[in-house]
Amino acid sequence: MQQELDKKQDYWAYVKRQFKKNRRAVISAYIVMFMALVALFADFLANEKPIVCTYKGNTYFPILREYAVDLGVAKWPKDLLNINWIDTKFDFAIRPPVPYSPTTQDFFNSGFISPFGDQDVPSTRWRHWLGTEGIGRDILAGLIHGTRIAFTVGIVSMSIASFIGILLGSLAGFFGDNRIKISRASMITVVLFIIVGWFYAFSTRSYILSDAIGTSIVSFLGQLLISIGIFLAALIAGYFAGFILKIIPFFRQKTAIPVDIIVQRLIEILVSIPRLFLIIAVIAISKPGIMLVMVIIGLTSWTEIARFIRAELLRVRSLEYIEASEALGYSRWRILLKHAIPNAISPVLITVAFGIAAAILIESSLSFLGLGVPPEMITWGKLLSLARGSASQLWVAIFPGIAIFLSVTLFNLIGEGLTDALDPRQKK
Repeated sequence: MQQELDKKQDYWAYVKRQFKKNRRAVISAYIVMFMALVALFADFLANEKPIVCTYKGNTYFPILREYAVDLGVAKWPKDLLNINWIDTKFDFAIRPPVPYSPTTQDFFNSGFISPFGDQDVPSTRWRHWLGTEGIGRDILAGLIHGTRIAFTVGIVSMSIASFIGILLGSLAGFFGDNRIKISRASMITVVLFIIVGWFYAFSTRSYILSDAIGTSIVSFLGQLLISIGIFLAALIAGYFAGFILKIIPFFRQKTAIPVDIIVQRLIEILVSIPRLFLIIAVIAISKPGIMLVMVIIGLTSWTEIARFIRAELLRVRSLEYIEASEALGYSRWRILLKHAIPNAISPVLITVAFGIAAAILIESSLSFLGLGVPPEMITWGKLLSLARGSASQLWVAIFPGIAIFLSVTLFNLIGEGLTDALDPRQKK
C-alpha cells in the first residue's frame, strides 16, 4: 500500500511539472485565481455601503452586518435601518474602491453615460470608470458582482455534474451488466418505491421547491434536503419490503442489474436533446432563480464525465492491483471507492475545466435572453443585453463581452493544459 501511495504522489508531481511547462495554462490559472478572489470579495470591492464607518459616535461594519442580517443572526440598528449610504455624512468611513452596488441607480448620470464623457459627480472618487447604463447603474460594479455569479454558476453546476457523472460512470464501468445482483423481490419493491418516492418527494412538492428557489438559496437547500430524505426513506422502505416477498422461492432468486446498459441508454437520451432548449423549457415553467439555473446545468452536464470515468474504470478494473485486492477478500465497494476511483479520476479534471467554461457561457446566454435569473440580479449576460436597445453605446456591450470571452477562454486554456499534463504519451 505504501508503494502504491508513493507512485500516486510521483504521478501527481509529474502532472504538476508537465502543467507548468504550458505557460499559457499557468498564466490562465493565475488569472482565474485572481478573478476568483474578485468574486469572493465582490461586496468589499463594489458597494454603496462603507466597509467600516463611524456614525453618531458608534462604529459599524455595514457589509459584514449585511451578511449577518441575511443569515438571520442579526438585525440592522435603528440608526442604519433606512439610511442613504451615499448621501449620508459619516464621521469616518472607509468605502470600497467602487462606491456603488450593481443595483445602485445614479439618477444624475443615467441615460448611458460614457466612461470618457463628462459625469455629474462630486469628485473623482465617485466617478463611473466604465460608464453607466440606461437607468444609471455602474457598469464596473455590475462586472465585479457578475464575476461572482459566473464563477458560482460554473463551480456549483459542475460540482453537481461531477457527483452524478462519477457515481453513474463508476457503477457502469466497474460493475458492468452482471456484477451487481439483487433478489427479484428487492428489485420489484425498490422499483415500485422509487416511483412512489419520486412522486411524494419531488412531484407533489414541486411548488414548495419552486417557492423556495425564489426565496433564498438556504431555503431551497433545506427543502431539497427534505425531498431527498423522503426519497431515500422510500428506497429503504422498498428494500425492506422485499423481505416479505422472499417467502415465495421464486422471488428469492437473484438477478443481475444491467447497470452499464441503463447508464449508457440514459446518456444517449440526454445527449440527443439540445441542452440549451431543455434548460429553457424547464426555466419557462418555473420561477426564475440562479439556484435553479445551477441545478439544471448540473443535471444536464454530467454525461461527458460519466463517459470518461466509465472508460477509465473499464481499463482499471482489469489491472493487477484490483485483482490482488479481490484476492485478499476486500469487498467490491471498498475496492471501487478506495482504489479504482482515485486512480481513474484524473480525466474528470479536464472535463470539469471545460464544463465550467460551458456553464458560464450557458448562464450568460440565458441572462442575455432574460431567462433564469431574477430581474434585479445583474450578470454579465444581462449587462450585454442592455446594449441591444442602444447599439451606439458600445461600452455597455464591450466590457461584459470581454469578461465572458476572457473567462471562457481561460478555462479552456486550463483544460488544454490539463489534457497535455495528464497525457502519458507526453512523459519522457
